[in-house]
Amino acid sequence: MNMRRANPAFAHPPLDSNLHSLSRQLIELRIEHADLDATIDRLAEASPQDELLLRRLKKRRLALRDQITRVENMLDPREPA
Repeated sequence: MNMRRANPAFAHPPLDSNLHSLSRQLIELRIEHADLDATIDRLAEASPQDELLLRRLKKRRLALRDQITRVENMLDPREPA
């Protein structure tokens, strides 16, 4: 007999596991964002600048910031669900 089907407690991973996964994802996103920040700073100081590359990196950095905010809100929602 399939345990997941027989017992609803097995249907989803434990809440602690989900929180750990979100926390890990948040750390990885923050590291990637910091790395991107450093790369953008180095490229901005270089001469001549690759404007298209800088724009793409800044767009990616903004998308990362949005992802970080979403994960932070999932970990610590300001309003009760």
